[in-house]
Amino acid sequence: MKTIEILSFRLCTRERKSSYSRTVSKNFSLCTPAIEKAWRSRKLSTSALLRFYSICCKLPATVAMQGPGNVTAKDMPHGINETTVHEYDSQAKLLQEFSKVPSIDKAWIFKSDSGGSSRAMFSISQMNFVANKKRKLILSSHIVKTNNQSTNFQWSPFPVEMDGVSAIVPSPSGSKLLVVRNKEDEAPTQLEIWGSAQLEKAIQIPRSVHGSLFVDGWFEGISWNFEETHIAYVAEEPALPKPVFDDSGFKGEGPFNKDSGTWNGQGDWEEDWGETYSKKRRPTLFVLQISSGEVQIVKGISKSLSVGQVVWVPSFSSASEKFLVFVGWSSENGPQQTPRKLGIKYCYNRPCGLYAVRAPFGGHDNKAVIETKELEDSAGSIILTADLSSAFFPKFSPDGKHLVFLSARSAVDSGAHWATNSLHRMVWPADGRPDSSAKVSCVVPVVMCPKEGSFPGLYCSHFLPCPWLSDGYTIILSSAWRSTVAILSINILSGQVSRISPGDTIYSWDVLALDGDDILAVTSSPIDPPQLKYGSYTNHMEQSSWNWLDVSSPVAGCSDKVRSLLSLNHCSILEVPVKNPSETLSEGARRPFEAIFISHSSSESEETCKGNKKDAVCGPVIVIIHGGPHSVSSTTYAKSFAFLSSLGYNLLIVNYRGSLGFGEEALQSLPGNVGSQDVSDVLAALDYVSERGLIDGSRVAVLGGSHGGFLATHLVGQAPDRFVAAAVRNPVCNLSLMVGTSDIPDWCYIEAYGKEGKELFSEAPSAEYLHHFYSKSPISHLSKVKTPILFLLSAKDLRVPVSNGLQYARALRERGVEVKVIVFPDDVHAIERPQSDFESYLNIGVWFNKYCKRP
Repeated sequence: MKTIEILSFRLCTRERKSSYSRTVSKNFSLCTPAIEKAWRSRKLSTSALLRFYSICCKLPATVAMQGPGNVTAKDMPHGINETTVHEYDSQAKLLQEFSKVPSIDKAWIFKSDSGGSSRAMFSISQMNFVANKKRKLILSSHIVKTNNQSTNFQWSPFPVEMDGVSAIVPSPSGSKLLVVRNKEDEAPTQLEIWGSAQLEKAIQIPRSVHGSLFVDGWFEGISWNFEETHIAYVAEEPALPKPVFDDSGFKGEGPFNKDSGTWNGQGDWEEDWGETYSKKRRPTLFVLQISSGEVQIVKGISKSLSVGQVVWVPSFSSASEKFLVFVGWSSENGPQQTPRKLGIKYCYNRPCGLYAVRAPFGGHDNKAVIETKELEDSAGSIILTADLSSAFFPKFSPDGKHLVFLSARSAVDSGAHWATNSLHRMVWPADGRPDSSAKVSCVVPVVMCPKEGSFPGLYCSHFLPCPWLSDGYTIILSSAWRSTVAILSINILSGQVSRISPGDTIYSWDVLALDGDDILAVTSSPIDPPQLKYGSYTNHMEQSSWNWLDVSSPVAGCSDKVRSLLSLNHCSILEVPVKNPSETLSEGARRPFEAIFISHSSSESEETCKGNKKDAVCGPVIVIIHGGPHSVSSTTYAKSFAFLSSLGYNLLIVNYRGSLGFGEEALQSLPGNVGSQDVSDVLAALDYVSERGLIDGSRVAVLGGSHGGFLATHLVGQAPDRFVAAAVRNPVCNLSLMVGTSDIPDWCYIEAYGKEGKELFSEAPSAEYLHHFYSKSPISHLSKVKTPILFLLSAKDLRVPVSNGLQYARALRERGVEVKVIVFPDDVHAIERPQSDFESYLNIGVWFNKYCKRP
């Protein structure tokens, strides 16, 4: 090893020459002479060298760019060469170009005092790599409608950053804004009430009242009442007292005083809801009275329930008592209804129901139970959906006559973590008082086997705060529609479902907000960044349709370089026939599935694919496989996939049978057949594009996360000659290991055994079950694997713990297979912290280029 001088430098504008002041560092060694040679010959800039150290050696970026520092050979990755350094440098710059584009997370629209215009507010996020979090911004606009039927958006000149803000929730009228600031390290939570021009009230809520508010969209429930005087929300219940000790022994329970020589013990272990909810206490319902700043817990709710998604019951009388409706999840959902909080994130198969309870501050004795004939629990709240195993996302119609909600009964009954939803309607009593005997009807049933081109069923992951058109009975929502996302209108009285976003398109559409009977939406495709659209319903000469206008927005901008790279791509949705379908399969499971194919028009493919000859070599391909397995890859724009395609890759994104959006029969065909049916589908999709001369079949890489990683590692074992490289993010490699370490052990039973797994589920699987789990796992094909694999793992993953990937990677190394492992110490299952996400896809790009690109 040679020791070289580190040269701190400053750029001179004159003739672009650099002048260097030399500073000798201590033992700054390079792993290979090639890097030293490249740097000394000026083929490699000092800035590029330092950026490379920042990326590969985990040096802070600020330190790396400052110059001198100590980096020894043991700190550097193995196998570094000049090409690798340039690869990291060029790809990092390119990935940053894609990462700069902000995303629109939410939008709200309110009617202005002046007629003919509305006010819109957008919540926007942008990557902040230095702080390693998303920067949250608010951008406002006036929507002006003119007499000639045109609509103009008049944007504010700049967005406003909401630093330290956990959530923002406008009041129903838009005249007030709730700002939530969840603090760390036991500091009080702060709730701020803002008016049009000033802060009206700031309320500090100590941890003795409650912990942080839930703002994740699952347990989240922040709801203004209609008079805008009270806010109901869900927060962590106060911590239980801990045992206190000092040098003389046990001092009782309660808070400790570090200055008095005491310390807290741990006390009884409190079970949480698993992935992303680690150390979070039970979600509990509270109400804030804005005028006084007083917060009260809502009494009458069983301690066995975790609550979320709270809404106020509309009140059209002067009655003093007010009611709340919320979703409740029982903690007794283990085997044989034993106390067990199985992981709930992404899991719609957890039983839940709608409950009603009196709200505090109503001038009544809140300890009293609701005096009606309803089915009551022991604490005083009443269950409204006793006959349904699942009910969530409650929404009252504008007139208060109907309570609409979704149900994932198919998921609960089958055990699949997500399945086709149904939509239900409850007739709310005229006196406004909850009644568990109120009639519930099914508005949109589960679609088993959709006809070609028709509505495939409901797959909805959220409702708008106000999803109603002015008629009061039409609800607008977004739902998966095969490989796209579509905007639907549903008449809750007739059950009629209409697709109001354009059909026969590769674009996905998502509704953002309603402006009266008009719709603000965002649309995108894998090759088109998000674009705002404004839709209006027209009825001309008995011809009715939705017309969509492009909205010029400062948010939609991306660099010319990104647009130029995206213009080289073409996107299509392929229908792939099922290979050798068994007669025992349901009709829905025998129908073709889909794959999204993004072809890249590189100079290489243009030269070799002219005429689309069958033996043409059309460039390398990355097979991308979603997790779940019951989720779906839609045609929504994703910067990570856009980045990979910009490197010159075709992308084959497979929605194998079992994905959402294709009907219940196709979805339920997968449990019990994982590792075989889904593997066969991916290989069939690969054969489909290869046989048509669309890809170079000798340069195929595979990428997947979670169950997608399960499939990727299965594929390199079952078809070892088909793939030259693989990358997996928190993959499931060994079900027999996962069943004892995951927050969702029931998932292993359901996917390995099918619906029968619900009855077999036990915290102590037998040797027979463990053998079956092993036989279904990628690790059972380990001896055949020869494909180099990049592992990207999260140390805090509770869903697929890091031990799963590490065991498989170590076993491959033992057999001489090339592997690279990166562990992110503070990430959970999704690997979505900005720095981790960036480093993850940067290494994927470099890894695939190493094995897929021609020399």
